Amino acid sequence: MLSDGQDTDFKPATAHTAKRNRDAVSGLPAPAPKDFAAARRGFLGTLPDAEIRTDAGDAVVWSLRPYAFLDTETPPDSVHPSLWRQARLNCIHGLFEVTPGIYQVRGFDLANMTIVEGETGIIVIDTLVTVETARAALALYRQHRGDRPVVAVIYTHCHGDHFAGVRGVIDDEQAARIPIIAPEHFLYEAISENMFAGPAMARRALYFSGAVLPRGPRGQVDAGLGKSVSVGSVSLLAPNDIIRATGETRRIDGVDIVFQMAPDTEAPAEMLLHFPQFRALCGSEVACPLMHNIYTPRGAPVRNARNWWRVLNEAVELFGEATDVLFVQHHWPRWGRESIVAYLQEQRDLYKCLHDQTLRLANNGFTPVEIAEELRLPAPLTGQWHLREYYGTASHNAKGIYQRYLGWYDGNPANLHPLPPEDSGRRYVEAMGGIAAVLNVARQAFDNGEYRWVAQLMNHAVFAAPDHPDVRALQADALEQLGYLSESAVWRNMYLMGALELRSGIKSWGKRKVDRSDYVRAMPVQLMLDYMGILLDGTRAAAKRIAVNLTIRDTGEIFFLELSRGALVYSEIARPRPADVGVSLTRAELSALVNSANRDAEALAALEVSGDRDRFAELLSCLGSFKADFALVEP
Repeated sequence: MLSDGQDTDFKPATAHTAKRNRDAVSGLPAPAPKDFAAARRGFLGTLPDAEIRTDAGDAVVWSLRPYAFLDTETPPDSVHPSLWRQARLNCIHGLFEVTPGIYQVRGFDLANMTIVEGETGIIVIDTLVTVETARAALALYRQHRGDRPVVAVIYTHCHGDHFAGVRGVIDDEQAARIPIIAPEHFLYEAISENMFAGPAMARRALYFSGAVLPRGPRGQVDAGLGKSVSVGSVSLLAPNDIIRATGETRRIDGVDIVFQMAPDTEAPAEMLLHFPQFRALCGSEVACPLMHNIYTPRGAPVRNARNWWRVLNEAVELFGEATDVLFVQHHWPRWGRESIVAYLQEQRDLYKCLHDQTLRLANNGFTPVEIAEELRLPAPLTGQWHLREYYGTASHNAKGIYQRYLGWYDGNPANLHPLPPEDSGRRYVEAMGGIAAVLNVARQAFDNGEYRWVAQLMNHAVFAAPDHPDVRALQADALEQLGYLSESAVWRNMYLMGALELRSGIKSWGKRKVDRSDYVRAMPVQLMLDYMGILLDGTRAAAKRIAVNLTIRDTGEIFFLELSRGALVYSEIARPRPADVGVSLTRAELSALVNSANRDAEALAALEVSGDRDRFAELLSCLGSFKADFALVEP
């Protein structure tokens, strides 16, 4: 598991923070030991500390050993008491019987693997983040239930923690002869979400997950949906059976499955699954026991809260009377028809309330920041553990809903064209009388426990004087205390990452190398060409006009590319058009050109080119590359 340093690198909670976390207990729901009982129900066995290594055994890709500090029930001053409870629940790991014939491996990665037994083999639902953890999860199942063959794989949705371990479950030969089932648009969404804004999203995900934070009471304690993400090999096998409409059914190895479409909810392509014989509903990631993200701070298209509540409502209507167990692809199941219906209705009401109350306030003239402060969820919602803000928050979800309907602009012309952070930071500091004066005000505020104000004030100071040690130190101190006060695991991780980088420099995934060759093989050519346009430096290309016929030999596709007015556009065509140059290459060769930071003459010389080779080289010279470790909390 990735981490950097010790959690003692972080400072203790201040007296203000300790008191606020102690006081937070009184605002929490009544104790519910039944959640711990539910998380342990049906336990069959596990690996010690859920520790999983690479095939060579030379590196740990997943382990819960660093979380041994969570064994105590009493939360420390540096962790919100509600988050401490969630973090302890997420430490429960192993193979569990959900109901006879349905099993889950939990705590072996961020997500769950579900295994449904058929007449001759097993159906695997979701395959975790990496090949190594998926292989270990399947081996644990077989150790306790026998060596049954995989007869089908189902991807519930298009996020990598639910499909990227697939080669730990099946290989190419198996993939060619068994169903791999996914919702409509799965492949496009699985690749594009992490491609178009991939470098920016990866950098922000490091803050979001806290993957390089030290584990401990002052460090990373959880990720809300699970402990963290594994760091092994990723893979992708394309689905061969697509579900397009609610009510579609499949009979696999004697098991009937009824599908419910849930597009543009938690993921752009997602579905729920009902198993009539087992009276069981798989809620995918639409019904996890927490407030989920409408807007995800790692970056992604804003989700549709209206769709979300409607899908949950439809699930009750379709399957409520025929369901005795509900399981999701994170966390633990629920049992009992009445309990499940109430749970789904409460989840439904949460997203409906967030949606409607945000728009009520927006239509009364409140801005996104004001809505985030004003919006209060009713007690019947905040009083449920399964609706708490361990992942999403009402604050950033309300801003996401506002953005979906009204965009980033709040209507105030003063915010239409603000100065950039470095310029405005310098001017704010000058207006307050200089760095010494700003530090004096901020230190007094810090001593009073006003950490949000300190962070806002010192943000200007950091962008005005990023190398000033006292400025960096005080901003780090403020972010640290805000992290300790956060019920949301991802807010905590983001605050603590900011503090860590202000103190010790920008962090990265280090030596982690991820082979995404499966993604390349599955990637439509149109996506590669879209990404070429994103790589294009429009200023450098502004005066150039270049036309290219691009033939993809292994797929037979032909594209006409035009570089014009600083934009790269393309059309799929039946036959070549008049152009400056024609290029024939394989999809893999195109991917190498698109994804390489060094598009050298040797690589170009190996391509089949007709016409003016230099014109194609000129086009490629306008493509840049992206920096993986850009600054977030400083200029």
